Amino acid sequence: MKEKRIALLPGDGIGPEVVAEGVKVLKAIEQKDKNLSFTFEQFPWGCEYYLQNGKMMDDDGLSQLQHFDAIYLGAVGYPGVPDHVSLRDLLLKIRKGFDQYVNLRPVKLLNERLSPLKGKAAKDIDLLVVRENSEGEYSGEGNWLYKGEPEEVVLQTGVFSRKGTERIIRYAFEEARRQGKSLTSVSKANALNYSMVFWDSVFEEVKRDYPDVETASYLVDAASMFLVMNPERFDIVVTSNLFGDILTDLGAAIAGGLGLATGANVNPERTYPSMFEPVHGSAPDIAGKGIANPLAAIWSVAQMMDHFGEEEWGRKIVSTIQQIMDEDEKLTPDFGGEATTAEVGDRFIKLLTS
Repeated sequence: MKEKRIALLPGDGIGPEVVAEGVKVLKAIEQKDKNLSFTFEQFPWGCEYYLQNGKMMDDDGLSQLQHFDAIYLGAVGYPGVPDHVSLRDLLLKIRKGFDQYVNLRPVKLLNERLSPLKGKAAKDIDLLVVRENSEGEYSGEGNWLYKGEPEEVVLQTGVFSRKGTERIIRYAFEEARRQGKSLTSVSKANALNYSMVFWDSVFEEVKRDYPDVETASYLVDAASMFLVMNPERFDIVVTSNLFGDILTDLGAAIAGGLGLATGANVNPERTYPSMFEPVHGSAPDIAGKGIANPLAAIWSVAQMMDHFGEEEWGRKIVSTIQQIMDEDEKLTPDFGGEATTAEVGDRFIKLLTS
């Protein structure tokens, strides 16, 4: 029996609603697979907690999460709490504190009617973005000088270490080799003459260790264009923290929208727990209405299963998402349906376990 302890951080807005459906999926897997057992502990951290306590999570929050096998996050952010506070003091704190330096975001078209791109089939939009998740442009380094003065200056420093850059690029090469796919590096060396020149040079160095992997390298503006015009040219993409954040939202758009956007924050060495989340945000305008799309949160359960070494369940969850999309009967309003969040979850479980 494989016992997995999962920390639940439902968070803000629609987070609790979609996490509840993901938990239902995990419990259904447990009932179906007698070799798996899940236990859950829920934590109240988020914006509401911040408004009551002046902080996004307990001071010893990382210590409390340390011994879990995975963290399942719903959403972070709500009106009344500045975005840079809600993001940096919870999500980024966990990512950095647990050295979750790999962010995996699949971009996969599960139903061709969902893509706004003309003439693109499912085979054309199927890629994985490997995003550096611990430093780069999100390092939080910089300064704000002469506030309110005519000479006011703001410095935002991107930090690219040899260790951080090489390990994410090497991880991406290993993934490309494992899948037998090509690897594309995305940077901006023509304008960022230190950080991105360094990124490109490390990519070329590591590339020599993987002569069997086909590679390409694009500037981020060109990559954005190609993602819309020729998404089929991408298999595995490796890029920096900021570029990965932006490109994956664009990827979500061409694959059907943020209702299917998921992300895994991975510590490959398993020294710390990894964190799995839908990346659609907290959507406060629809929170509490029971119409939030749970499929991204369920897809993040598939990523969790992959991380646990249960790839068969991971594949089955993704194929069931595709099946429920093809049925076109139990879908939330963002996909043109009339089903509630819970109804989608219930239908999903019925298909998954049938």
